[in-house]
Amino acid sequence: MADSFEAGKQARPRRRRARNGAPIIHRIGVPHDSWRDVYHFLLSRSWATFFGIVIALYLALNLIFALLYALQPGSVAGVAPGSALDDFFFSVETMATIGFGVMHPATLYAHWLVTAEALLGILFVPLATGLIIAKFTLPTARVLFSRNLVIAPVDGVPTLMFRLANIRANQIVEARINLTLTRNVTTREGLRLRRMFDLSLQRNTNPQFALSWMVMHPIGPESPCGGLTQAAWRDEDIVILAVVTGLDATISTTVHARHVYHGTDVLFGHAFEDILSWPEAGEVHIDYRRFHATHAVAAGES
Repeated sequence: MADSFEAGKQARPRRRRARNGAPIIHRIGVPHDSWRDVYHFLLSRSWATFFGIVIALYLALNLIFALLYALQPGSVAGVAPGSALDDFFFSVETMATIGFGVMHPATLYAHWLVTAEALLGILFVPLATGLIIAKFTLPTARVLFSRNLVIAPVDGVPTLMFRLANIRANQIVEARINLTLTRNVTTREGLRLRRMFDLSLQRNTNPQFALSWMVMHPIGPESPCGGLTQAAWRDEDIVILAVVTGLDATISTTVHARHVYHGTDVLFGHAFEDILSWPEAGEVHIDYRRFHATHAVAAGES
């Protein structure tokens, strides 16, 4: 376990969560040179946001050059007088090095602008293409995590469980999962700290993760979850982070997935419904429609 930062003593409001369950983080006072990490910023955006930024930047650059061409009327031959649209399309043709020939620079001022824009186009297009290729080839895993965790007895021992499934038609070789519980604790000196506890698992490796995987943490005397009541689990400050890593057997590249659970996601006295069936010899069916489904069982509160 490790100490991180002093927790606030006042109750925190309910937090909004990102798609994977993690809290939405607002960074305040970030160093001013953080803009230099544009590459990572663009790769971490969704495809819609990524293309939106690229298209917006492309249009903005062409609009800027169109305005510069319009500053000197007659600088571009073949452009209708006062036509901002013609200036814009001339800028597009110049940046893309198309050069249809109908419109062309007619003054030294325009020639210098064309030179600068052509140079910018030579730099912008390969950069955009490289980012698209890098984002397209970024290794990712498609792992589905159950919506809830459950606590129920397994062989007489209260056990914290959730399941995950590889929903891509491939195998993740030597998959490994780590489970970490984070909560606020108070030291004997009265200092409130945010601490992390590693949860030992009944099995934390899977040599061939192709279908589903039930992850189980026995809540024994040494478990950080021991002694937690239902009311304690409902505390928004309790967070469980699940991280899966492994080797994609198709592309031979390490992939990972993660999910964040909160104390409010824990169901007591519940177990997951079975989703695997073997209709014929050599065939396995997995029903994702019941992946998140649970049913009540005998008392399993820890």
